[in-house]
Amino acid sequence: MFKPLNILDENHKVLRKHSEEVKLPLSKEDKDTINQIITHLKYSQIEKLAEKYDLRPGMGLAFPQLGKLKRIIVIVHEYEEGKFKNYVIVNPKIISHSEEKIALETGEGCLSVNREVEGHVPRYARITITGYDPDGEKITIRAREDLSVAFQHEVDHLDGILFFDKIDKNKPFFTENDDVRLI
Repeated sequence: MFKPLNILDENHKVLRKHSEEVKLPLSKEDKDTINQIITHLKYSQIEKLAEKYDLRPGMGLAFPQLGKLKRIIVIVHEYEEGKFKNYVIVNPKIISHSEEKIALETGEGCLSVNREVEGHVPRYARITITGYDPDGEKITIRAREDLSVAFQHEVDHLDGILFFDKIDKNKPFFTENDDVRLI
């Protein structure tokens, strides 16, 4: 039986703390949490299920958003209508990135931020991220465009950073004349 996750709100102090490295192999509890996150994120992106369970659409979630200060992120990417790829990275590190910067034209959202936030968040267009899968195997992922944005957003959570912290208060929106490409 599916039960929506209890995701912390942006005002919760845990979301501003630095998460700890995780010892491998993962505990059964952590693996169970990962499976719950994958189901929640997938259901949130399927309109019928999102309505049924009253879920806001989300593509990623980091353990701190559930009150667990562990360096684990999960992304469920719908790469084609109804087709999903799950990414689970334990102790992720961004090891390289492009010079090119991008921002989501519509702005970013977050399952911990239950309000509209105006502004563009500058991110790297392409990144390479390393870490471990839930079984302790070393993995390396190259991500671009919206997937790159998602990984950077979730890694920020592990360091107590929320997306709106990166919006320039003096110039919240980018234009064609800026060095940031809107996607």
